[in-house]
Amino acid sequence: MRATPLLDLHRELGASIGEFAGVRTAMDFGNPINEHVVTRTKAAIFDISHMARILISGKDSWRLIDIAVPRDLAKARIGFMFGPTAFLNERGGFKDDVMLYPLSENEWFVVGNAVNRDKDREWLRELTQKYRLNITVSDLTVDTAMVAIQGPEAVRTAQELGIEVKDLEWMTFRRNVNTPFGKVMILSRSGWTGEDGIEIVAEPGVAERIFRSFVEKGVQPAGLIARDTLRIEMGFRLYGAEIDESINPIEARYWVFTFGKKGCVGCDALQRLLSEGCDKQLVGLRLKKGVRFIPRHGYAITTYDGSREIGYVTSGAYSPVLQRSIALGYVSSRYAVMGLRVGIRIRAKVYTARIVDFPFIEKGR
Repeated sequence: MRATPLLDLHRELGASIGEFAGVRTAMDFGNPINEHVVTRTKAAIFDISHMARILISGKDSWRLIDIAVPRDLAKARIGFMFGPTAFLNERGGFKDDVMLYPLSENEWFVVGNAVNRDKDREWLRELTQKYRLNITVSDLTVDTAMVAIQGPEAVRTAQELGIEVKDLEWMTFRRNVNTPFGKVMILSRSGWTGEDGIEIVAEPGVAERIFRSFVEKGVQPAGLIARDTLRIEMGFRLYGAEIDESINPIEARYWVFTFGKKGCVGCDALQRLLSEGCDKQLVGLRLKKGVRFIPRHGYAITTYDGSREIGYVTSGAYSPVLQRSIALGYVSSRYAVMGLRVGIRIRAKVYTARIVDFPFIEKGR
């Protein structure tokens, strides 16, 4: 098990430390519900150093990405984030969902899920060898850190601290940016909370100074518990919950591909799936206000009367914005009807929920 390079700072700030995907990091800073609300209303800063960071360099880097992802590279431009997209297996299942940064004519930067770091790196190397590409695949995860400042006040606060981001458009980035805290490798206008904000990849010492300075400025430090509830409100899929190697983008309603693309790993399977359809669909589930029950991963979804099992919950949370419990889950395609009442069963008890679309709240880009 490794630790985030900001672990000592988190302890100093009073964080509860836990493990996620083999990384010791901050779970919360005393009150995850407050951290969630502050992200939606002001600004919070997250340590996301657990995520995989891989650099692809060499004259065939664009060719490798074209083979590895099902999204058409025709619209990819240097300085513009490309994604979300995915690495798929031959059956069309998710090896990982990733965000890509075209850095130059010979370089791409990949941010993936922590749990898939080794798998992503080795798979990219396997493709390099298979297609005899002139590529170097470098794992930068341990040598860098990554932080995200999210919320309606995030950009203004960054400007006040001397980090120039106001002129960055959403989903664009700059590299090798000088800041009052040192040079950062990547500075992007992006995030995974549904709010405006920025993400920074830098050497650990620089990232720690940035994190500390935002906190001293009054920005709330936030942990992975709040990050999870924020992404559930937006309906963002999490690897290991909503998606994995047995789930395809059609089932997950996750448009990480370009219709009709050929020549990439999983593209043929996607075309077949689009023709044949799928047996299950990812949906949102909303419970009534006042129901003291949070659906958890693996709970059964049933017909309204509880007589028939029709699916399963993948993620659930209490939404501080909606003040009710919400969940994501897969149901048989014949029941994937918006507004349909269903049940969520835990042991002998069945709780009523309604199938809804996501995002659950009117936020996001």
